Amino acid sequence: MNSLPVIDITPLYQSDADAGAEVSVAIDRACREWGFFYIKGHPISQARIEAMTAAAKAFFALPLDEKLRIDITQTRHHRGYGAIATEQLDPALPSDLKETFDMGLHLPEDHPEVVAGKPLRGPNRHPDLPGWQALLEQHYRDMQALAQTLLRAMTPALGVGPDFFDQRFEQPVSVLRMIHYPPRHTATCPDQQGAGAHTDYGCVTLLYQDSAGGLQVRNVQGQWIDAPPIEGTFVVNLGDMMARWSNDQYLSTPHRVISPLGVDRYAMPFFAEPHPDTVIECLPGCQNADRPPRYPVTTCAAFLLSRFAETYAYRREAESA
Repeated sequence: MNSLPVIDITPLYQSDADAGAEVSVAIDRACREWGFFYIKGHPISQARIEAMTAAAKAFFALPLDEKLRIDITQTRHHRGYGAIATEQLDPALPSDLKETFDMGLHLPEDHPEVVAGKPLRGPNRHPDLPGWQALLEQHYRDMQALAQTLLRAMTPALGVGPDFFDQRFEQPVSVLRMIHYPPRHTATCPDQQGAGAHTDYGCVTLLYQDSAGGLQVRNVQGQWIDAPPIEGTFVVNLGDMMARWSNDQYLSTPHRVISPLGVDRYAMPFFAEPHPDTVIECLPGCQNADRPPRYPVTTCAAFLLSRFAETYAYRREAESA
């Protein structure tokens, strides 16, 4: 239990049903034993990753006042730029040594759900950089498709139909995030980490990380192990929403980022979350008389908002208001 499994998902894009079933079995095992795994053989090109990385570096290099034109704390729907120390993932530690950019499914101001004031619904807020918006909107769509391919591969073991997640991910509240971790020496105190220990909130996360390293995962023995960059892969992990759906048969595993020494780190997680009105409750195939449902029924939006309030001071203030 000292290294995460690496799964080649190429068969999920081919017509060989037996090979696809083997991938599903491997994913199921990783979800139960780790809640974390790498994937290779995905359709996201290296050219796309390089373009996204260049875009992230260009954005985070902008003067702070320009980035704050799309300040995430000034929005109702959690889109835009998060300055360093905006997040506090581990309440026992100082706020995180990172800055972020978040975007989601773009819904215009006149969309019925935006007009109705539904949470986490609204337009994206992009910086004024050449080619930025088109690049990120396309990458968002492609990452959503990849996430749903993985979710489809999980359905046999979870005892639901192959279109279970596809139905629930119509107009999702998935988030594409860019993260810049400054070098460790810029921390305000020795205890400030790049990202404090936490579990993800949602369904499934797909992470691209650059060569700087720093991601650590806690295994079932409680030991922190490195999840180093592997070229051509994404790191995949499950979140608390999937743990609820699966009645903890699939693990939502704590992880953290230790800021690297002497270099900047760039990462791009994609947080796949369903439609905000989706009911999150224990799946029928994940419960029995000996293992009753462990969590109360909730909705995607209600659960995410409750977790945001724990992490972001500006969200707690908004909820209070």
